Amino acid sequence: MTKPENKNWIFWLTLLGIFCLLTYVLRSVLLPFVVGIIIGYLLDPLATRFEKLRISRTTATCLVLFLVAIILIPALIALAGMIDEQLALFINAVPKYMSSLSQKIEPLIANLQDSFPALSREKIREYLQGNISNGLKLLGSVLRKLITSGYALFNIVSLLLITPVVAFYMLRDWNDFIKKVDSLLPKSYKKEIRNQAKAIDKIISSFIRGQLSVCVLLGSFYAIGLTFVGLDLGMLVGFIAGIISFIPYVGSIVGFITAMAIAFAQFDYWVPITQVIGVFAVGQFLEGNFLTPKLVGDSIGLHPVWVMFALLAGGVLLGFLGLMIAVPLAAVIGVLVRFAISKYKQSSLYKE
Repeated sequence: MTKPENKNWIFWLTLLGIFCLLTYVLRSVLLPFVVGIIIGYLLDPLATRFEKLRISRTTATCLVLFLVAIILIPALIALAGMIDEQLALFINAVPKYMSSLSQKIEPLIANLQDSFPALSREKIREYLQGNISNGLKLLGSVLRKLITSGYALFNIVSLLLITPVVAFYMLRDWNDFIKKVDSLLPKSYKKEIRNQAKAIDKIISSFIRGQLSVCVLLGSFYAIGLTFVGLDLGMLVGFIAGIISFIPYVGSIVGFITAMAIAFAQFDYWVPITQVIGVFAVGQFLEGNFLTPKLVGDSIGLHPVWVMFALLAGGVLLGFLGLMIAVPLAAVIGVLVRFAISKYKQSSLYKE
């Protein structure tokens, strides 16, 4: 490389390093802003459609956000109420679970005593029942505190207050924002940067909209199915299993294990337990054969292993914020890596 090219690389790498450092330092306050930007990005096509009807951009923005609010806010309030109610019922039902579990673990206690005659049956029973009971109570209490804790309420309030403001301005000024960024692009590389930006936009928009649809539909299916079966916490377990389905295989595995643990403690016969298994089996069939292929497809162009790695790394570095931006960022890196490989194959270094 020539000296000017070296200076350019140093400048861009320094700028990238500063951006990453600021993101890490400010990670605790960035969540409402990132959510607002994502909302503005996702709703921009709808606002553009209203604009084509000769409606001003500001009016179109207000109309789009109003439509989203009247649908989303009542749904979230109803969901929070149902979850809190189910957690209260779950905590109160722990003694009943323990009575059921005590009968089911008797064969296990007998087998342990046959294998280890020195162990007392009463001590084994007390140990198993005590740990299971404490674990169930702790699980229910932690889940309820997470919903009603001051920190969670603070995050919810900040999201409710800051996110709509950020979403409004991003949605209203989105086109102006894109034009300003475009005007700052280096003239020598403007065409290539635009082409890569279009490829990134296509991947991210199709993936986010498709994956959100999959999570909502799958979570609704699991929640309705488990509630219909009669599983305690079925609404909460199903909803969480659907929401975290953006992590390949993790949502279904976590939801299945949790649902089976509750079902085993709650039910005294195998029919409802088999129905719980059936709900997840049908859900996985629908996700693998219809929802994901139709709504997401191969839009992101990343292997599931790399998606899981990106989510894990993002969660460790930036918490929930990292989980939100991990997959889109991985998609951006994927586009840039493919572009770099194509340039490398055209270079003399590869051809020689």
